[in-house]
Amino acid sequence: MSRRIAVRAVVVHDDKLFCVRHKAYAGMAERTYWCAPGGGVDEGEELIQALEREIIEEVGIKPKVGNLLYIQQYTDQENGREQLEFFFHVTNTSDFLVVDAQEASHHDIEIEEFDFIGKNDKKKILPKFLLEEDTQAHINSNSPTKIFNY
Repeated sequence: MSRRIAVRAVVVHDDKLFCVRHKAYAGMAERTYWCAPGGGVDEGEELIQALEREIIEEVGIKPKVGNLLYIQQYTDQENGREQLEFFFHVTNTSDFLVVDAQEASHHDIEIEEFDFIGKNDKKKILPKFLLEEDTQAHINSNSPTKIFNY
């Protein structure tokens, strides 16, 4: 079984999470769900370096990376591949309030739309724990990294 390692940005504003919804690209169908921006770590690449690269590609903003908040490990039911994802707090929230998609090198290819999404919004966010957790309280408390396995 192969393993994919990925990094994700957790940007919170007014109890809402900054999320992206991907287009159909590279043989994948358009996504009906939203997720934290980020993506795969290239071979030999450090986690923080990968997160900076992915956010610049998808959103056009250089993230200021804070603490590691969550780790998620699961087997992707579509392809049977193990996924290991690291979710980092991104502290320059104000930069994400008005995003210029033209600044992102991969936006036209990968991203359908982005938005801040709250628990009461009728949009599906994956992984589900991002809506179930009180992420702002977790950030404020400096609690240890939480790990989700399924």
